[in-house]
Amino acid sequence: MTPSDGASGREGGPYHGSPRRSWRTLLGTARQILVHPRAAAAIVRARLMGKRLRARQALAALIGIDHRLSLPPAILDRFPPAPAGPGDAIRLIGDGILVTGAPERIAARFAAEPDLQALYGDALVQERIGGVVVPLLPPVFDADRLVAFDYLGPVLACRGSALDPAAAPRSPAEAAFRIAERFGPGAIGHIPELLSVRRAGRPVPPPEGAEGPASHHAIVRDHLDRTGRSAVRVAVGPDSLVQVEHPLPETRPLASLIVPTRDRLDLLRPCLESLRSCTDWPSIEILVCDNDSREPETLAFLRAFEGEGRGHVVPCPGPFNFAAMNNAAAARARGRLLVFVNNDVEAFRPDWLSRMAREALRPDVGAVGAKLLDGEGRIQHGGIVLGTGGLVTHGHRHFPGDASGYLAALRVTHAVSAVTAACLAVEADKFRAVGGFDEAVFAVDFNDVDLCLRLNADGYRTLLVPGAVLHHREAASRRWTPEARARHQREIAALKKRWGPLLVQDPHYHPGFDPDLSTHARLRPGFPEAGPTHLRRPPA
Repeated sequence: MTPSDGASGREGGPYHGSPRRSWRTLLGTARQILVHPRAAAAIVRARLMGKRLRARQALAALIGIDHRLSLPPAILDRFPPAPAGPGDAIRLIGDGILVTGAPERIAARFAAEPDLQALYGDALVQERIGGVVVPLLPPVFDADRLVAFDYLGPVLACRGSALDPAAAPRSPAEAAFRIAERFGPGAIGHIPELLSVRRAGRPVPPPEGAEGPASHHAIVRDHLDRTGRSAVRVAVGPDSLVQVEHPLPETRPLASLIVPTRDRLDLLRPCLESLRSCTDWPSIEILVCDNDSREPETLAFLRAFEGEGRGHVVPCPGPFNFAAMNNAAAARARGRLLVFVNNDVEAFRPDWLSRMAREALRPDVGAVGAKLLDGEGRIQHGGIVLGTGGLVTHGHRHFPGDASGYLAALRVTHAVSAVTAACLAVEADKFRAVGGFDEAVFAVDFNDVDLCLRLNADGYRTLLVPGAVLHHREAASRRWTPEARARHQREIAALKKRWGPLLVQDPHYHPGFDPDLSTHARLRPGFPEAGPTHLRRPPA
């Protein structure tokens, strides 16, 4: 269970409004504050306490945020082209131009890392002459995201021996796929430094040219066929992103949907009704973990729920322990697939579970998460990002619900460090192999983060599946007490002790973003100048 940003050891994120705030915008804000008195009160309290970031986060929840990443065209003049390449032993693939100093840095990385076969860096991209410049800040190598589009940037550098001499890759993506197939994904690294630019109106014939979406579709098809995945369906979507559909077993396995609760029938009833009526998976069982519900209406509902054969009730008496409740239900579950769902989550698109199952049933995938929307229809969960604000937070929090996300992160399936247990799918065997949720150390908070990181450490990958979309009335059933806050602080300390090095910088999140603000919203002060950086590779 992952708490909200304000409860996770950070002060939350900002509202980045338009530089030209019109009176209509201000009037709209005032109207929303009148409609949302709780949020308005939270803003006022935070301001009075001097917590400006928390106040910004409350305002962001009210009116949303978006990207503030574009740079003025003149910034390109600060990065002239390199006079020469990195040497004959290094092959460049792509249509970008290396900036001054980049060839030396590339050559130094290859010299220092004998097992490194390819690397890419950050870039500045200008689409039209005189237009704004957009920074390309990629994550570590992620084959699932690369299937959707070539996010590696204008230039991929590789050793001359990394590819067959006769090979003529059509794009950086094709070269990266071939190198990963031969040496493994860990042979491809990312330097979080500006290495190249693509300036509008100044085309330079690349040594190996990149092509359009149709070509990328063919590249992906070839990659899947070479790796024994000919059964995977590939198509180009209306947004030019390549879509893949992994096959499912001919007989769909049983999925056990696990829902913890204590009373709150106002949440539980619509949750369960939505799971039954808006899930197109043919074989499901629902297990409700009841933590000492006392309200007569709730007890009557649970008796009828079980008596009418709509599901099972798993008694979980005692102090609230979210991890223990889910573990108890998982021990009774009969399904090959475990799907943990909060009682304040509602399904509204029937394909949510089939989309998650296609990924969770892949042998190299551990936990799988969904895109969750809050009560205002904005992003509540887009994967969990480590390190922002010193701990963890939800990616793209408070962005519009239909936003694409940075590098299409809210459109395409991709690797993340963790996902929330508000809606998390994992194969039962994998879950049990790592010991399930750690109910002794993370009774309430961060048990989902810890589970994902343990699965990652066992060699599985955690994926976010934005095509699976549900509503989440986050923390609607949660009440803070002095005891709960003390326990929360203990769990923060435990998370730092166990996973401290990973919390420094999430490999799937770029350090070029401002670490103290809501994710993907604003560039780090001083960008693109960078201090000492480390080569980043996908987790082993």
